[in-house]
Amino acid sequence: MSAILSAEDLNDFISPGVACIKPVETLPLQKPEKDTNPYEVTTEDQIPAQNHAPAQISLTDCLACSGCVTSAEAVLVSLQSHSEVLNTLDSHPSIPLQNDAGACSEKEKELGNDVSQGKVFVASVSPQVRASIAATYDISEQKAGWLIDQLLSGPSGLASGGSYGSAFTWVVDTNAMREAALVLGADEITTSTSSSAASTSSSTPPSQPKTPILSSACPGWICYAEKTHPHVLPHLSRLKSPQALTGTLLKTVLSQQLHVSPDRIWHLAVMPCFDKKLEASREELTDVYWRHSLSPTSPEQEQETRPPVRDVDCVITARELLMLADTRGISFPSLPQKPLPKSSLIPFPDSTLDAYLFPRKRRRRNQDPAAGPSGGYLHHVLQTQLSQNPNSKLQTTRGRNPDVVEYAITRPRSRGLTDTIADTDSDGRNEEEGEETIFKAARYYGFRNIQNLVRKLKPPRPKRLPAAAAATTAAVSRPSTTKLASSSLKPAVPGSTNSKSTAANNNNISEYAYVEVMACPGGCTNGGGQIKVDDLGLGDRRAREGREGMSQREWLAKVDEAYFSMSDSGSDSDSDSERDEDASAAEDEGAMDVDTEGMDEGLGEEEGMIGGIDVERVRRMLKHWSESTGVGVGELCFTTFREVRSDVGLNSGAQERVVELAGRIGGGW
Repeated sequence: MSAILSAEDLNDFISPGVACIKPVETLPLQKPEKDTNPYEVTTEDQIPAQNHAPAQISLTDCLACSGCVTSAEAVLVSLQSHSEVLNTLDSHPSIPLQNDAGACSEKEKELGNDVSQGKVFVASVSPQVRASIAATYDISEQKAGWLIDQLLSGPSGLASGGSYGSAFTWVVDTNAMREAALVLGADEITTSTSSSAASTSSSTPPSQPKTPILSSACPGWICYAEKTHPHVLPHLSRLKSPQALTGTLLKTVLSQQLHVSPDRIWHLAVMPCFDKKLEASREELTDVYWRHSLSPTSPEQEQETRPPVRDVDCVITARELLMLADTRGISFPSLPQKPLPKSSLIPFPDSTLDAYLFPRKRRRRNQDPAAGPSGGYLHHVLQTQLSQNPNSKLQTTRGRNPDVVEYAITRPRSRGLTDTIADTDSDGRNEEEGEETIFKAARYYGFRNIQNLVRKLKPPRPKRLPAAAAATTAAVSRPSTTKLASSSLKPAVPGSTNSKSTAANNNNISEYAYVEVMACPGGCTNGGGQIKVDDLGLGDRRAREGREGMSQREWLAKVDEAYFSMSDSGSDSDSDSERDEDASAAEDEGAMDVDTEGMDEGLGEEEGMIGGIDVERVRRMLKHWSESTGVGVGELCFTTFREVRSDVGLNSGAQERVVELAGRIGGGW
């Protein structure tokens, strides 16, 4: 268990399950005291205080029990921590890999061929973590990324200590696979809405979620849905999160290209949320779901009886990243705030994916604040719908709190339709004449709002009286003569006292095509693992003084500012020019002379771009990934969800289920 986690950190906590019995079961037996008379009557003030040993709860206990209902159950994770990272680095040498010059590191030369226990260490970092680091040390998001690279891969970082001097060979930005998730998510929405319109629910393919489609990138929300509201599971998007996509990409490609077993590739993810630890431990996110399609390239990969290998081996948060440096005796802010030298970089084994994961120049522009701090899933879906429907426009409706927002895309009504009369809403106000709504979506952040969402999605109870059931059936089968809830599509009028048109009061949730759901109020930049304003011990003196007297809301605004300014080439001109010079030198020397045609070229800066993302470029990457590994895109990029039933209260079988789950996820939990 991470030593930095406390109850005050869980700002999205709901309530503990009263059926949780694991702490009681794991308490050690108390030895009876000597020299005590069992028949003696004693008052309460004479009973000595008993200091019970703390209960130990493992992740397997959590998954098997499901008695707790919190969005931050990563408090139960005992192995995924900064200590586990150091223990793994100190227990296994890095498998020797050659850089562009064909040279290995000095410590790898000393090891020679004795790498039977060696591993390939690779890490992925989310943009929210870089934003938290940037706000803590008053630096740009780009420099925060360089600090993380220096810690994980640089000679002054983790490689400076330990038994083998092991470090991470590659540090991947999850923004790369986030773009793939956005493109696939928009395609999933288009396919599902088309299937719903063209066929009945009985003929809809089971692999497609039902509308409204709910985002599935937040593990806290997924854990809550699986344990308490299984009726929403058919609505969940089947798409993997950027963390899971990155893990699958690294394990599939590296195991094939380097001819090593997936269990010798150790993937660390640095995320803003403790719940990401639970996501990494899911049974569905292991090599079991793709290794049967991967062509075996070594005897190790032919051993189908070996335990499943997780796509993400360990997850730590922003604060645990700083503890990782502190435990190693490294001053994190004193590391060089510049990119790693070109001579130390090892190219990714696949040249096409190397160009996609590690572009020579920062191609991403500033994040649009309208996309939100959680990856921009809903924003990209809306931008895709707008691009597919010319002359359409977007209307935004605020809810009762800023974490609930409704969006509607409208377009001019086609001429020749019989419905030419302007609709009137419940308040007697007319919609803009000639407008029709073609797409509706919403955003729900925070568990208070999520509870309202799932309540609206809950199917109605069947009527017991025959007359009432017949009336309900007739009402459902009767064709509707009105269009989509016009009262909920009106933009909020400044100064208006009428609140009936707000998104929070829209009871017909089925009209939404897509809902972006996140557990943390304010989004992922406010994750439980992010650096908080009261962490006064972090940062240099100037940064600490700047945080004094600052509220958590003000601090979160500063983190959001760093997040939305990522890839801002104007903020660090000297650093950017240095990076461009390094890239130009690499091109001139031919050190990274890879075939990037079709990856970085082919479409202009604006042509083919949706929300700043080159959609065709992403599709080519996905096609190459699938063809090079021999695994279908569906197996690589999509997953499933299941209802989690509680074993609490059962007379038998609980222990067997714990053992079964522990075996499925690799043991040791």
